[in-house]
Amino acid sequence: MSGTSRHPEVLWAQRSDKVYLTVALPDAKDITVKCEPEGLFSFSAVGVQGEPFHFTLELYGPITPDGCKTRTGLRNILCSIQKEQRGWWKRLLKTEEKPAPYIKVDWNKWCDEDEEADLAPDDDDDDAYVGQDGGSSDDEGMLYLPDLEKARK
Repeated sequence: MSGTSRHPEVLWAQRSDKVYLTVALPDAKDITVKCEPEGLFSFSAVGVQGEPFHFTLELYGPITPDGCKTRTGLRNILCSIQKEQRGWWKRLLKTEEKPAPYIKVDWNKWCDEDEEADLAPDDDDDDAYVGQDGGSSDDEGMLYLPDLEKARK
């Protein structure tokens, strides 16, 4: 099994019109993101030590490829995916099976359906989304230490 690509941790959250995926991959290179209308999302990149990362997700519903945006930060890659139709998805993926262990809910960006109306309405919340690198908790710098320790082994 050596030489196979690895999966980075993926955090997800949604709004009625978008799905947000945050791929935790510091200093990634050669990032490729592909969105296909039927809901196929593909990601590949090369990690800091030259190791390949790749995953493909079959999302719960159809998406609008033109409305998919990607921003690369120092520690992660932020993907904003436009849903073809507004509405809340029951889950991230089409399959009803439990998602892979590397996919987790992004509680910092999570919003319940009935809370969405309370958020400040803005046309494009991607800018606000990108600036948040793990919330404003006091231990902000500590959030990423366990991953760094794993990477050193």
